[in-house]
Amino acid sequence: MHVAQIGSGASSSRRPLFSVENLSARALGVLPPPMLVLVGVISLQVGAAFAKQLFTLAGASGVVALRLSFAAVILLAVWRPSLRMSRKTLAVVAGYGAVLAGMNVCIYQAFERIPLGAAVTIEFLGPLAVAVIGSRRTLDVLWAVLAGTGVVLLARVEGGLDWGGVAFALMAGALWAGYILLGAKLGSRTNGGSGLALGMAFGALVAAPFGIAEAGTALLHPAVLIAGLVVALMSSVVPYSLELEALRRMPPRVFGVLMSLEPAVAALAGLLVLGEMLGAWQWVAVGCVVVASVGSVGMTKDSGAKPGESNQSPKDTGAN
Repeated sequence: MHVAQIGSGASSSRRPLFSVENLSARALGVLPPPMLVLVGVISLQVGAAFAKQLFTLAGASGVVALRLSFAAVILLAVWRPSLRMSRKTLAVVAGYGAVLAGMNVCIYQAFERIPLGAAVTIEFLGPLAVAVIGSRRTLDVLWAVLAGTGVVLLARVEGGLDWGGVAFALMAGALWAGYILLGAKLGSRTNGGSGLALGMAFGALVAAPFGIAEAGTALLHPAVLIAGLVVALMSSVVPYSLELEALRRMPPRVFGVLMSLEPAVAALAGLLVLGEMLGAWQWVAVGCVVVASVGSVGMTKDSGAKPGESNQSPKDTGAN
């Protein structure tokens, strides 16, 4: 799951446990921004592949519950957010957390039924739809058609895919689109990572009943807990930290283009980590969605936004 750039908003009376800015500058400042984004994408997708290996032990929903819970604990410890907020802000935080939990549950259910690369490619229709709908360019209709063609190829050719998995991936994409819109509202109402931390905590509470119902006491097994912590770090904490630092130093448009490589990276992670083979036409389908995403974002002007500003790319957030 990628996390929205939550930065500009109301001031907070509390500061992080340590300076995220200083830590990022020292530890990550030596790396160029594109490298930060690519490492974040790789960490996210390898983390997703690792999470899929845990499904036999804790179930898809159980892994989601562990991932969100550990990520919430880490973010709450770092940001120490204040609970004093208006009802409207609380509603935004709750909505953000609920959508976050829902899209993670859906995409992990998709991972359980179809290959990783296929699920992420279909899910990517969500942010791509936000980019196309928010644009007034006629050329974006071509990108939408190209992406739709890719998904049809992916789902129908070379044996096709389990339709249950396709449905879950589509639901995850729809929730991802909502997550982007709510992330923008959250950024305008909270400061730093405080809103993210509270939203993650609420999402963990929403996902917990599903995880407990599916996995039960297996969630308390030491090996499962350790694995859940690794998934949280690889799929949430590390990508968030890298992307946040990259967004401070590069235009949102460039960030969006790099994030558009995510379906291809997911397919490679599925192949190398899980041995999930995609057919030739399915790789063509992944390529169609990647090209459509690069086209829709790469030809968009940044409207004067500079590195470090809170203007977001449609790909600033993610689910898997």
